[in-house]
Amino acid sequence: MEKKWRVGVIRVVTQHDPVLMKLHGELIERYFPMLETESRCIPDQPMGIHDPESKAVAIPKILETAKLFSGIDVLVVSCADDPGVTELRAEMDIPVVGAGSSVAAIARRCGERAGILGITDYVPDPYVEILGEGLLNLGRPVGVSSTLDLMTPDGEASVFAHAVKLREAGAGSIALACTGLSTIGAAARLERHCGIPVIDPVMAEGLFAFYECRRRHPIK
Repeated sequence: MEKKWRVGVIRVVTQHDPVLMKLHGELIERYFPMLETESRCIPDQPMGIHDPESKAVAIPKILETAKLFSGIDVLVVSCADDPGVTELRAEMDIPVVGAGSSVAAIARRCGERAGILGITDYVPDPYVEILGEGLLNLGRPVGVSSTLDLMTPDGEASVFAHAVKLREAGAGSIALACTGLSTIGAAARLERHCGIPVIDPVMAEGLFAFYECRRRHPIK
């Protein structure tokens, strides 16, 4: 059996429950069995990243958390805003993958217009940079302003209603813009509900992490 590659996963929501903290890493391992993950979360950020201010506060914490990993082949920042990814790429000698740019790259091949579904009124930078005029933004779902809202029945219902609005507005795919939607397993259910491709952030970041490992260690 081929050696597994090690992936460091940074969570931007402070989690005291080890099951929740490791969830994104475990999802990556399930999607890509050749990867083995180690997860860490940044401190003192219980609401995660949900606006430019919380992103700015989180970036130094992300850079410090990255230093705690050793012996990993690739680092994943599991957040759709790709906070700290540019800085980490300049500092580290291994690939650094962000959830947002991974989702946007996949959404680009799924239709001319990608609807953005996340927890902010603004579109995270990676989506703007990659999708450009091909993105469709109708703001955030009603009553949803942080990743914690996604874990409530009302928040989940609002997400499904928003996805339908995006499809009706002409979206050919839905690019999820919050990794909390991966936490609740929304992508597959939204795709069945709406009938258009829905790109899951954790699956997308795992795919690019796997690609980077495979690229650096080609089949001989």
